[in-house]
Amino acid sequence: MIIQEFTCKEIKKEVDEISFSWESPSNIALVKYWGKNSDQTPKNPSISFTLSDCKTTTSVSFKRRVNKSDNIDFELLFEGEKNISFRPKIEKFLSLIKNYCPFLLDYHLTISSSNSFPHSSGIASSASGMSALSLCIMSLEKELTSINDDFFFKKASFISRIGSGSACRSLYGGINFWGSHSDFAFSSNLYSTQISDNISAEFNNYRDVILIIDDSKKEVSSSVGHELMNNNPFSDVRFKKANNNISKLMNILKSGDLNEFCKLVESEALMLHALMMSSNPSYILMKPATLSVIDKIRQFRMDSKIPVCFTLDAGANVHILFPEKLSEEVMVFIKEELSLFCINQNYISDFVGSGPMQI
Repeated sequence: MIIQEFTCKEIKKEVDEISFSWESPSNIALVKYWGKNSDQTPKNPSISFTLSDCKTTTSVSFKRRVNKSDNIDFELLFEGEKNISFRPKIEKFLSLIKNYCPFLLDYHLTISSSNSFPHSSGIASSASGMSALSLCIMSLEKELTSINDDFFFKKASFISRIGSGSACRSLYGGINFWGSHSDFAFSSNLYSTQISDNISAEFNNYRDVILIIDDSKKEVSSSVGHELMNNNPFSDVRFKKANNNISKLMNILKSGDLNEFCKLVESEALMLHALMMSSNPSYILMKPATLSVIDKIRQFRMDSKIPVCFTLDAGANVHILFPEKLSEEVMVFIKEELSLFCINQNYISDFVGSGPMQI
């Protein structure tokens, strides 16, 4: 089904050749989305922090084609080299959005991307990559039509979701909400929305330090993990719990209760991995060091009374969340104790950022 709101409006300008470049960050979910429908919409809503330094830089050169066809013609470069492994994902994405961006059929696309973070680092490169590519595509649409900035980012979120669900949450900075929820009239399964009204100052300048515990390829991809939720015996319970946690987290974000924030975020992370372990077939992505780090963080919080907490994506690496104002004490803890569990004592220091930027 075509969503008419996002079909391309009348082309008002002809362009033979043009290029655009965007930097777009990854994001880390606080309430997790796990399980999706066939149209890449979520089984439950999610809330995320948009990161800052963990980002993808993508440039797209559009050159008008002499012979038009029913397929979008493109060349893909990653880190300066042709990339065969990523091509099927981009090809599928472009084929799915051509009804919304039919002007792409008129051009040959040269796509060049690079990441500021290493592969398999526990950071969602599909989120930053698909959002950056979508912004370049929408820049061409804006050049050809008369869309305004609000629609520009809304549609960029919409089409990036088609490529990678979590990518739609990278289109705005700060805190993002994706998925339909009965308590929030603004919510939608089709795109994300930035949440900024009535958010406590306690969540200004939040930090995210990612511990690189395992840098190998995951045994089970996130796409497969989402599919396994269709037959998970606890899926209905999970979707109900996620909706309840959305309401709780929104209240926490308004009240600034950091202790309750820690409890909910950690519960969400552990529930995500419990769902993996209860799938059929079951699988475990956490490593022994992941559990050791979790124990260390909880003990440190208990001893210091500092509201530092962990969250996990679909992998073994640990995201450590805490307010910037507490960085001095927490960073000493990370360097002296937690880095020992990391590969080559390697971790990535990031913080909640302001969203994508055109370059």
